[in-house]
Amino acid sequence: MMLSHPAAKYRPFSPVRLTDRQWPDRAIERAPVWMTTDLRDGNQALFEPMDVARKMRMFHALCAIGFKEIEIGFPAASQTEFDFVRHLIEGGHIPPDVTIEVLTQARDEIIIRTLEALKGARRAIVHVYNATSPTFREVVFGMTQPEIVKLASSAVARIRQLADAMPDTEIVLEYSPETFSATELEFACEVCDVVTATWGATPENKVILNLPATVELATPNHYADQIEWMHRHLARRDSVILSLHPHNDRGTGVAAAELGLMAGADRIEGCLFGNGERTGNVDLVTLALNLYTQGVSPGLDFSDIDTVARTFEQCTGMPIHPRHPYAGDLVFTAFSGSHQDAIRKGFAVQKPGAPWALPYLTIDPADIGRNYDSVIRVNSQSGKGGIAWLLQTRYGIAMPRRLQVEFSREVQHETEASGEMSAEAIWRLFSRTYFEPQSPVRYVEHHLREQGSQQGIELTVDVDGERRTLAGQGNGPIDAAVHALRQADIAVQVRSFGEQSISASQSGEAQACAFLELAGAGGGSSRYGVGVDENIVTASIRALVSGVNRLGAEAREKRLA
Repeated sequence: MMLSHPAAKYRPFSPVRLTDRQWPDRAIERAPVWMTTDLRDGNQALFEPMDVARKMRMFHALCAIGFKEIEIGFPAASQTEFDFVRHLIEGGHIPPDVTIEVLTQARDEIIIRTLEALKGARRAIVHVYNATSPTFREVVFGMTQPEIVKLASSAVARIRQLADAMPDTEIVLEYSPETFSATELEFACEVCDVVTATWGATPENKVILNLPATVELATPNHYADQIEWMHRHLARRDSVILSLHPHNDRGTGVAAAELGLMAGADRIEGCLFGNGERTGNVDLVTLALNLYTQGVSPGLDFSDIDTVARTFEQCTGMPIHPRHPYAGDLVFTAFSGSHQDAIRKGFAVQKPGAPWALPYLTIDPADIGRNYDSVIRVNSQSGKGGIAWLLQTRYGIAMPRRLQVEFSREVQHETEASGEMSAEAIWRLFSRTYFEPQSPVRYVEHHLREQGSQQGIELTVDVDGERRTLAGQGNGPIDAAVHALRQADIAVQVRSFGEQSISASQSGEAQACAFLELAGAGGGSSRYGVGVDENIVTASIRALVSGVNRLGAEAREKRLA
């Protein structure tokens, strides 16, 4: 069935009349004040809300990340919520530099209960809200605009009265015109101005005015226009902390938050990994690390993102998607061959201390505690670049390009049958392909001798199980060994030769690695041999024997075909 025509059912929001908007020309140059609502908005969105033990674990994790404002619950909603607030205060669990926040509706009995929960706290934010949009005024509450204004002002006056009776606790007011993004701007501004006047806001005693996209209804630029309009028109702007609480109904919560900061906001409310009602609150992890990648310190510690992610999953029971920005298990993983090749080349030229500029990776995984093992993972779609990078970074083997092409075919054949291969599995396949003794020829030993201007060799090999000692001479050890093998009717030509050292950290002791590309005496297709030994000559002869066996195996396959 086709979707109905949208014009018959849905209407776009009218644009904000802001012809001289300034936010498009601005950049975010400093981090906002962060407020996490994981223990309130995030918790109420869970199928199974956190118990006290999990809430405590989450609270301590949020403190460790560096959040200085933490909304801990809705104490009037239940005895469990009330008791948790009391547990934090009476147990001395709140660090001196952390301010707790609690939510209350604009109802007298709920406000009284909320303030009771805060007795003994050093400092607390009381967050009061009431809905202001036409749909809520008319459909949900049946109230006029003046009645909405009176509800807000009466609630604030009551909080002010109760706060004055608690001289040992500093009470900070936060007010949210719930459903702000669907409210007429002039009316939203009127309500907010009445709130700041009722509270007696001053530059020394600021009110937090939180402008939520309770439901995300329009494009992020529309929200930014709304925020800039309010930023310009609010009375007592120097006595206001302008806060945002974007939701993610359209999937653009992070973009709306970023543009809202550019439009004049000072503070952001949200949850780790975008948890929250319906499609969730703005994702504070993504938002903070987006700032980080633009050279702005977020003031939050995500240097061990895996621990943060696992703590979140264990406390909430909600999995983090493997493609979640920054924290997902696969976000630094490339399976595509072209991606792997670009990343490998990027790592090769990236200098320590230089600005980060790696293909496909917007952030250095090491900055958030991820290692490079998972950056490139190999499956049937992978190319030679990724395989080469894994062997080089994990095992010190820097393959020549044509060897990369050759071995990638072996890996692809294996992954088509078995799926993804780990670095360890790739190394085992490489060893089995190039290092392990293969019939018909096995290297045993060799002895070099000078023969005038040429190099002589006495080469001992097993050929089809028979031990033979072969003699040859040439312009070097490899050439001499090639000539010696002709005594066993093994005729090959060397097309290319390369060598490298394998660091001690990779193999336990320094070793030499040799690569020989061989073809039959009559030409034709080539195959690589690889040899490793403490001695470079021995490694080269092992590589020669390895290549001989691979050429022989290819010839046998052709005969059988």
